[in-house]
Amino acid sequence: MLDKLEQDVADFIHRHGLFAGAERILLAVSGGADSIALLHVLHGLRTRGAMDATLVCVHINHHLRGLASDDDERFVVAQAARLGLPAVTRAVDVRAHARARRLSIETAARQLRRTHLVEIAHDQQCTWASTGHQQNDNAETVIQRLGRGTGFRGLAGIRPARWIGDLWLASPLLGVTRQEIVRYLNDHGLAWREDHTNVDVTYMRNYIRHRLLPGLQREAHGNLIDALAGLAASATRLYGRIEREVEEAWPGLVEVGEDKVIIRAPQLASLPEIVAVELIRRAVACPAVGGSDLAELHYRGLLRLARQGSDGKELSLPGGLVARRKPEHLTLGKDRQVGCVPRTAGTGGMMGRDAHPTVVLAIPGRTRLAGSQIEAQILPWSEADSARIAGDKSPLCEYLDFDRIEPPLIVRPRRVGDRFQPLGMAGEKKVGKFLTTAQVPRNVRDRILIFADRAGIVWVCPVRIGERIKVTRRTQRVLQLTVSDTTPE
Repeated sequence: MLDKLEQDVADFIHRHGLFAGAERILLAVSGGADSIALLHVLHGLRTRGAMDATLVCVHINHHLRGLASDDDERFVVAQAARLGLPAVTRAVDVRAHARARRLSIETAARQLRRTHLVEIAHDQQCTWASTGHQQNDNAETVIQRLGRGTGFRGLAGIRPARWIGDLWLASPLLGVTRQEIVRYLNDHGLAWREDHTNVDVTYMRNYIRHRLLPGLQREAHGNLIDALAGLAASATRLYGRIEREVEEAWPGLVEVGEDKVIIRAPQLASLPEIVAVELIRRAVACPAVGGSDLAELHYRGLLRLARQGSDGKELSLPGGLVARRKPEHLTLGKDRQVGCVPRTAGTGGMMGRDAHPTVVLAIPGRTRLAGSQIEAQILPWSEADSARIAGDKSPLCEYLDFDRIEPPLIVRPRRVGDRFQPLGMAGEKKVGKFLTTAQVPRNVRDRILIFADRAGIVWVCPVRIGERIKVTRRTQRVLQLTVSDTTPE
């Protein structure tokens, strides 16, 4: 006979068609309470005949907590062995990945987990993988997306099943809460590992979990987690309807090329706005464009360009993406960009002091410097994407605390003797020495742009912003700077 939580999970799996046709399922197990519950619940369903698939346990060791990370790995391997399940482990260097790509630790870890999960699933011949996300995680996701501005797709939260690469990723615990999971583990005498970083509220996710949600719950009528789960479920149903309409419209509206996507503007403008925005999102996500750094306001800007834009009008977006309006089409593609400032014949190495002048930025607005265009936007915190600010973004797009800037804000080439305090460092560094230590390639060093206000350098583009103007939870207005190359083909 199934335990109540096991029965709830079994019903959730059946209701959402999870693991359909699966012969082997890869279970992502970190050692925390949720993933240990996932491991034991699915093993229990299999041993009681509620599932037929073979289970394979995988643990990704992030090496972020020293010996504790290795203890997590040993713990997970031992848990799998007790259940007679095979266990695969993979070590990743999150800090090196974050440094190399200028990402936050959270974003780098998420990218590596997903990449290696797909690889291991392929090696193990698993067509499905499963994570331990539960109802509280879903509520936190909805709150986070509400805070940065989102549409119905974002309100759907964590979907029960989603397609990544050539792998289905399921979250069968989404129908149960964290409290129910802890009760299940305690009732069955099951141990789990605690990660001390999960209580560090400097991470946005932890701040929402430990500070924001409890505060909202105190003011709410009824159970807020249940209410947010209901909202996510409703948004999921609506999003499913929108997806079907996009599938019907796509063949007649969109042409995907090798390095661009062309959308028929009049037909796009005639669609219901909610369908048009989703179609644009899919077009931007095509490999030919590769845009993954856009928020709801960007998609709506693209829709306005399709509806109202005149021939030749352009819209610069994060990640070096540019949209161009033609008489009958909206074209999406990447601007050519290696660094920021194009080389000027005869300058050699670093740009000479007078190779390009100092220019005061138009805020908000667009500013040109030689072959570069800088777009400045002022966003209220409610519209700023905290996940992207944390690092999940293009190096040619940055976010600064607008109210900490001492105007005017200027942009210029790098000069000998430039100094600044890099983000995360205690004191000032010479820009040249910093670039050498950070192992920035020579072709990028020669094309650096310097953004500075009256108090000093705020951004060595495209490498690092300064500590003084970083975005924090006290930030009220965010300055988004996006650099794109405008050198003719």
